[in-house]
Amino acid sequence: MCSCVQSYRALSPALLPRLLLPHTGYTLAGKGLSTSTNCMQAGSGDSSQPLPLPSQARVVICGGGIVGTSVAYHLAKLGWTDIVLLEQGRLGAGTTKLCAGIVSVAKPISIECKMADYSNALYKQLEEETGVKTGYVKTGSLCLAQNQDRFISLKRLASRLKVMGISCNIVKPKDVTKLHPLVNIHDLVGALHLPADAVVSPPDVNHALAVAAAGQGVQILERTAVQQVLVEKGHVMAVETDRGSIECEYFVNCAGQWAYELGQASETKVSVPLHGCEHFYLLTKPLQEDLPADTPVVLDMDGRIYARPWQGGLLSGGFEKNPKPIFTEGRNQLEIQNMQEDWDHFEPMLSALLRRMPGLESAEIQQLVNCPESFTPDMRCLMGETPGLSGYYVLAGMNSSGLAFAGGAGKYLAEWMTYGYPTANVWPLDIKRFGNLQSSRTFLRHRVMEVMPLLYELKVPRWDFQTGRQLRTSPLYDRLDTQGARWMEKHGFERPKYFVPPGKDLLSLDQSKTFYKPDWFDIVGGEVKCCKEAVCVIDMSSFTKFELTSSGDEALDLLQHLCANDLDVPVGHIVHTGMLNQRGGYENDCSVVRLSKNSFFIISPTDQQVHCWSWIKKHMPNDPHLHLEDVSWKYTALNLIGPRATDVLAELSYVSMTPDHFPSMFCKEMSVGYANGIRVMSMTHTGEPGFMLYIPIEYALHVYNEVMSVGQKYGIRNAGYYALRSLRIEKFFAFWGQDLDTFTTPLECGREFRVKFDKDTDFVGRSALLQQRQDGVFRRFVMLVLDDHDTELDLWPWWGEPIYCNGNLAGATTSSAYSYTLERHVCLGFVSPPPGPDGLPATVTPDFINRGDYEVDVAGQRYPAKAKLYPFSSLFSQQHRRRKDDLELSNLQGE
Repeated sequence: MCSCVQSYRALSPALLPRLLLPHTGYTLAGKGLSTSTNCMQAGSGDSSQPLPLPSQARVVICGGGIVGTSVAYHLAKLGWTDIVLLEQGRLGAGTTKLCAGIVSVAKPISIECKMADYSNALYKQLEEETGVKTGYVKTGSLCLAQNQDRFISLKRLASRLKVMGISCNIVKPKDVTKLHPLVNIHDLVGALHLPADAVVSPPDVNHALAVAAAGQGVQILERTAVQQVLVEKGHVMAVETDRGSIECEYFVNCAGQWAYELGQASETKVSVPLHGCEHFYLLTKPLQEDLPADTPVVLDMDGRIYARPWQGGLLSGGFEKNPKPIFTEGRNQLEIQNMQEDWDHFEPMLSALLRRMPGLESAEIQQLVNCPESFTPDMRCLMGETPGLSGYYVLAGMNSSGLAFAGGAGKYLAEWMTYGYPTANVWPLDIKRFGNLQSSRTFLRHRVMEVMPLLYELKVPRWDFQTGRQLRTSPLYDRLDTQGARWMEKHGFERPKYFVPPGKDLLSLDQSKTFYKPDWFDIVGGEVKCCKEAVCVIDMSSFTKFELTSSGDEALDLLQHLCANDLDVPVGHIVHTGMLNQRGGYENDCSVVRLSKNSFFIISPTDQQVHCWSWIKKHMPNDPHLHLEDVSWKYTALNLIGPRATDVLAELSYVSMTPDHFPSMFCKEMSVGYANGIRVMSMTHTGEPGFMLYIPIEYALHVYNEVMSVGQKYGIRNAGYYALRSLRIEKFFAFWGQDLDTFTTPLECGREFRVKFDKDTDFVGRSALLQQRQDGVFRRFVMLVLDDHDTELDLWPWWGEPIYCNGNLAGATTSSAYSYTLERHVCLGFVSPPPGPDGLPATVTPDFINRGDYEVDVAGQRYPAKAKLYPFSSLFSQQHRRRKDDLELSNLQGE
């Protein structure tokens, strides 16, 4: 491949947009943005002067790239007025100008697929709506697989896309050649064809969105830099720019590369965890035989490259193993325009391209483009209202998919601002999944160096990030680590997965990556067996913990308003409840302990720490007598699971722990060993007998050592979260963030008994639940036990697998695990009956669940399954009684 380096070096940066894109008949430079007469006009040429800044607006959007214009466009479509969009330089002159222009639905999670699918449809119709050419060409795309594991991952993706109604096909290597003549197929095992994928001209799409938004009255001002957001009493009040201030109710940070710095520069600091990296792609001159414009995009993730047709030639880039982080500080748009080429750095991707398309050997390179992109700690974009600052929204950190996501993300954020939440579950993207702990520049810099290569890395179930670890740990971390703990990370907290017994091959376990039966299968099975027959201890310190107190009834009144279940219970009782939104969906799923008349202890999932805090504070009255404290760091939590947990605690506390003295779902403050003030709760989050111990951190090591010492005679051992997952799934326990979300109601998952319908209390979501109870539910949470599934040889289900009933698509799984008790795989998920004759959704009936022929699709292979609305409780109770009798008999014989 010949490089025209001399001609490239002579290029002026100002000409770059015209080199990257076909001529479209318009230009932003020097001519201003053409808008309707009822909005502002901002000249962008050097000789023109920007028009005056408005003194006030309802919403100010910072960022004139495709993400910012999409938000403006969708807000205007939803009827918003007084919208101002500010751009520090020229509209679309940042990453939008340089991005590769690929719109593909090949994304790792469902909500991202939905956003990309919507973006595709939006960009397709924009030209007709605005009269601005967008360069939209339906090319389709080919995701290539060089090995069987990659092929399995593509089959799993295909199954998920079909659930969403997105067209896709698994194809053989010979079919790849028919679709793309340049692709070398000698090392391929298959591919995924996505016929609806497309390419566009990103600046043209951006311009079309801006023109459409301006036509709806959006004011767009260039060369106006936001300096900070002014806040009063926790609410956005104004935006300060280099040209003056604008009073506003809402602010949207769509600043892309500079979103982090903008958040930190605000009057009240806002955490926007992202970091920039250099991203390279090359452009060739037209090939000897022009490559047709509708030639499919190639995504060769095993080769770490992508390629698309471009002006008769090719555009190709990739995601290297050794990325280059950039922009440690500063917010100058010129930094993007002055990025330098680096041929040495790009060489591995160039070599991969030539291996995949050997016919390019004689092609001439026109230029190498350095297009910086911003990346987040978990490879998912940042969306939503920031915690603790009302009216401040963020949409940024697109992880090199800004064009594909912008349309759908802009739509969802506009819905969020309009209705209080989008029309889809965007929790995986919610900025409240992060806290301040992910704001460290060092953490972000190190993490994005791992994230960028991971975009194309094969990710098997249960993979973990390797950077930014040991950030939050339990006081028992070192003790557990020396006993063989293998760790995973959740919300920055280290949690044990399982414990490797002495003599096991540690290296093979750490490197075990598979879609099939994992190497830890027998280890976790041993931990589960111990939980059922003896006693295990699991460190669950990562759980979120709050204390809500008041001088009068204020704390109870707030919880009665927020919680679906009744919190007016005697002191010491534990109540499992949801905190619902107005639709009746779960904003939080928690356990609440009434510690005293006016004091409550709230336990929530680990990743709910920021979201739950924000939700409670949002509804708290401004009352000095009411106090909410995050005490997650104050307590170590130990879960003692198993029939012998009672004996261990009784011996350590000299208190009877039998059900007569310590009933289920009850809490007592006790002494354990020498330690006082231990909150002991008769629950385990698994359905198994046992206790949760909430221990002040200074006592944690002592209590753990005492528990392990006394527990030796009862067969105690450590266990991890993999065992916990197996136990809770076989007992049909739903977890928030996996099975429950903001669109799931208690009635849909069989939790009507946890709703205080009989109380005359107007809690959040009550009206929606009453209506749903009257109308019936249109989907239902079910337990599916797989038949004819070989655990040793077949692919395992993990989550997201399609569920079929009587041959028709009925839903998808939300979580799954192997049940060591049933010796079967168990999947949890939601199913819906087919629409009625009128085309409207049909209500779920017992017959639909009990008499349907169910199947679960695992990477294209369907396995029959039995569906249940309740766990196999009779089986469990019989086995539990039998094992208890056996244990008592063996103990008696031993004595």
